[in-house]
Amino acid sequence: MRLTVVGCCGSFAGPAGAASSYLLEQEDEDGRTWRILLDLGSGAFGPLQAHIDPATLDAVVISHLHPDHFLDLTGLEVFWAYNARDLPRLPIFAPDGLAHRLRAVLGREGDVPDGVTCLPFDHRPIRDGQEIEIGPFRIEIGAVRHTVESFGMRVAAGGGVLTYSGDTDTCDRLLELARGADVFLCEAGYIEGRDDRFSGVHLTGRRAGEAAAAVGARSLVLTHIAPWTDPEVTLAETRAVFDGQITMARPALVVETESVRALP
Repeated sequence: MRLTVVGCCGSFAGPAGAASSYLLEQEDEDGRTWRILLDLGSGAFGPLQAHIDPATLDAVVISHLHPDHFLDLTGLEVFWAYNARDLPRLPIFAPDGLAHRLRAVLGREGDVPDGVTCLPFDHRPIRDGQEIEIGPFRIEIGAVRHTVESFGMRVAAGGGVLTYSGDTDTCDRLLELARGADVFLCEAGYIEGRDDRFSGVHLTGRRAGEAAAAVGARSLVLTHIAPWTDPEVTLAETRAVFDGQITMARPALVVETESVRALP
């Protein structure tokens, strides 16, 4: 399974890149490459087009309804609805209410864009404990701890496992999703001491590292670092509690679960 970081900036698009969006690719037994997107936050649709033709997407899974995780679906909808190619409806898995949010952002009453007659998106609500199959991908959905309904994901494909935290503070469900993961793509939006007045919002580098150590993750990729945060501080917090492989997410970073699995 191949992970490409499309955007990883925390809370909003930053000077060095877009907000959260992660592309997963996996070939099936017939050699067909399947592509799913985990989140498509503010600013992410532009760089996505540098990596793939968006028309080759098979599905999008949205972790929660904060703009830095779903807002650029508005651009993807325009691409899908008005494309010269006859594209099938694209499955969008998300917390209930996404279609309403998109209607509000776009200032319209229905889900069909102006000037066309077909729905571009197939909205499918997600829930805790749900299992989704998309080609070779098997995705377990788990409710995590955030300020709004938010979900993490455990994705299995090609013999590898990737866990995506979404946005969360420490919680048991996150540990269940990340147990033994080859790649733990985990947010670390806060800093110990600086952000102690907030709870139930984000992990720190230390808490992300503690979670990775507790579940025996083979590799930890830290993401969702806000522009006002020095990533070296986050990295130092994590290294103090997790001695496995740690990578800071950055735009265009590519990680393959097979190569992680092969590490000593």
